[in-house]
Amino acid sequence: MTLTPAQMDELMQGHFAFEMDDDVDGVLATLAPEAEHDIVGAPGGATIGPDATRPTYEQLFGDLAGERVETRHRYYGVNSLTDESLWIGRAVGNPFGLPGHGRPLQFRILHVMAFDDDGRITRENVWLDHAAIVAQLSDDAGRVVG
Repeated sequence: MTLTPAQMDELMQGHFAFEMDDDVDGVLATLAPEAEHDIVGAPGGATIGPDATRPTYEQLFGDLAGERVETRHRYYGVNSLTDESLWIGRAVGNPFGLPGHGRPLQFRILHVMAFDDDGRITRENVWLDHAAIVAQLSDDAGRVVG
């Protein structure tokens, strides 16, 4: 079955809602058993399947407190979409190895998603604006505040 753009939008909104609620089990329920989850540049590389992906989400939710995700653009393919958004929240832990000190944080984020016929995510490829993250978590001289 080919998903419509409206169906994919609904799936993404559900996925993002679980992320904003720091609901690890909810997020993992959106993944197919063989789903590939890859935050580009993250240590350890891609994970396969919800069980292997759980520690990634637990770490992210411990480091980042999301307030909202504002979608800027979406591009659709056959059971796939690319979502360009702005993530807005706080750095409450040590996101991406940088001390957050509870500071406000926002950055562009690009998701490249693929879905199976049942609407579960089979691939989540995530690209973050690391330069914006480092700039916001550094002092005025460009040093990471620790």
